[in-house]
Amino acid sequence: MTDPTQGWTPVRKVRAHEQVMAQIEQRILDGELAAGDHLPNERDLSAMLGVSRPSLRESLRVFEALGIVEIRRGGEGGSVLAGEPGPAFVNLLKLQLALGQFSPHDVLDTRVALETWSCHEAARRATPEDHAALAAILDEMDDPEISAGEFNRLDAAFHVLIAEASTNALSAHLMQSLRIAINRQMIDAYARLDDWRETAKTVRAEHRRILELIRQRDSAGASDAVRDHIASFYALGGLSREAAAAPDGGARP
Repeated sequence: MTDPTQGWTPVRKVRAHEQVMAQIEQRILDGELAAGDHLPNERDLSAMLGVSRPSLRESLRVFEALGIVEIRRGGEGGSVLAGEPGPAFVNLLKLQLALGQFSPHDVLDTRVALETWSCHEAARRATPEDHAALAAILDEMDDPEISAGEFNRLDAAFHVLIAEASTNALSAHLMQSLRIAINRQMIDAYARLDDWRETAKTVRAEHRRILELIRQRDSAGASDAVRDHIASFYALGGLSREAAAAPDGGARP
C-alpha cells in the first residue's frame, strides 16, 4: 500500500508579477500575441489580470530587459511586443561568457559549427553585392597603420557579413551576438601574440581565400577554409582546442 505521507513537494509561492509574465508568455507561445501587437493599457490590463499596477509594471520591466516588450511613451505609447531582435541576447551571452558559464571549449565548438555552415550557405546564396562588401572589409584590413582593436572589429564584421550572406536571419543574429560576446577575449588573444601584425598577415590571406571560394560557389571548400582559418588562429595564439579543454580552462578564445 502506498504511504500517503510520501511524495509530496512544497507548494511554491508564485509572485503576482511572475503570474502576469506566465500569461503573456503563454499567449505568445500559443500565437495569440505576435510581434508588433500592443498590449492593453496598464489600467485595463491590471484590471483584467486582477493584479496591482506596480506588479504589472514589474513584469513589463522584466520583459523590456529581455527585449520582448518595448515600452513607449507619448501619444502612441504603451507596451508593444518587439518586432526585431534587440541587444538583450547579446548582453546576456556576453555576461555569461565573462562569468565562465560557457567554457572556451564550448565557445570554440559553437563558433566552428556556426561559421562552417554560414560559409557553406554563403557560397550558394551570396550576391555580387555581398562579394563586393566582403572585399571592401578586407581592403580596410590591409591598412598598414591599423590598430589591433580596429583589425578585430573588421574581422568580426567580415564573419558576420558572411552569416548575413547565407540569408538565414537567425544564423546572422547568432553570429553577431557571439562575436560581440567574445570581443574582449579576441582582443586579449591578439595582445598575447609576440607580433600581432605578423599573425594579421596570415589572417588576411586566409580571409582572401575564404572570399575567393565563396565567389567560386565552392561550398565545401569555403566551409573547410573557415574551419582551418579558425583552427590556425587558435594555434597561433596558443589557443588550441586542447588548451580550451584543460582543467584550468586554458587561454580564453
